Amino acid sequence: MSDATDTLAANDLEAVRKLKDAFLEIKNQLAQVIVGQDQVIEELLIALFSRGHCILEGVPGLAKTLMISTLAKCLSLAFSRIQFTPDLMPSDITGTEVIEENRSTGSREFKFLEGALFANLILADEINRTPPKTQAALLEAMQERQVTVGRIRHKLGDPFFVLATQNPIEQEGTYPLPEAQQDRFMFKVFVKYPSFKEEFEIARRTTALQVEDVKPVLSGQNILDLQKLVRRVPVTDHVIQYTLALVRQTRVSEPGAPKFIKDWLSWGAGPRAVQNLVLGGKARALLLGRTHVQCEDIQALAHPVLRHRILTNFTAASEGITTDVVVDRILKETPSKEGELLKDERFKRIFAA
Repeated sequence: MSDATDTLAANDLEAVRKLKDAFLEIKNQLAQVIVGQDQVIEELLIALFSRGHCILEGVPGLAKTLMISTLAKCLSLAFSRIQFTPDLMPSDITGTEVIEENRSTGSREFKFLEGALFANLILADEINRTPPKTQAALLEAMQERQVTVGRIRHKLGDPFFVLATQNPIEQEGTYPLPEAQQDRFMFKVFVKYPSFKEEFEIARRTTALQVEDVKPVLSGQNILDLQKLVRRVPVTDHVIQYTLALVRQTRVSEPGAPKFIKDWLSWGAGPRAVQNLVLGGKARALLLGRTHVQCEDIQALAHPVLRHRILTNFTAASEGITTDVVVDRILKETPSKEGELLKDERFKRIFAA
């Protein structure tokens, strides 16, 4: 196995232990308010520590807003919720310039009033209900971490984390995000229905008098330090090769792409998928108390990274094949052991392309 090019310093190892403890404490704090959803919480934290953003998709009533606002309290972050509607304008979220009179001189000057994006954790509720112009303003903030009003750019605070929700039921009167814009989100996370035991506990808690006492676990500066730590986590050449093998198989015209890909997909994932899988794998390793990335980290994040970056065709839709089914098949047919991966004739063609 190839050696990783970077290693963590001795003081970083202590930070890894603190991060694992903080992760467990955050889950404990959230458990006071949120029942279940452990995988969703883990994926949100991985994206946060990787400096990424998330799309959350789930039916109404699954406590998405409550989960995110409680997470903001645990992380001592300024929280802002934006309800996206068809009449929402870019200035409603970025801010606007107003004319203000200076009482001492009598002169008038423009003053910038910050919009809802000037917070650390942003909940963009039902992002597909607002026109493309407003969606584009949010995407500029996500990518550039700044907003442009007139000719002036205004820097956003750090850390900056956007969680956009989508309702999968109603599609009338919506503006679906194009694939190129969805690619800006690190993960697409599915918030699923609770199990019987979880829903029983939800019914018991929410219909009784209960006082939540959520305490902050990490500060904004702690999060910034941990985001830098994630970048320093070593990753072997084999893990990168395995990641490339997963992603490059999704491309229909790629040499070595399996037949089911050509049958079911019209478009595959781009290089951002590789970057997000590796970064997410580093963050997941740290959360679990490890100082190196394993193939299992990449496997665990393959669905949230790839499900919104591959596009199924009509044949797949007619057969009931979803993007998650495609990812399952890719994971099953890709060997994770270094010797098997490099000796496979199909993957030799993929790596030689």
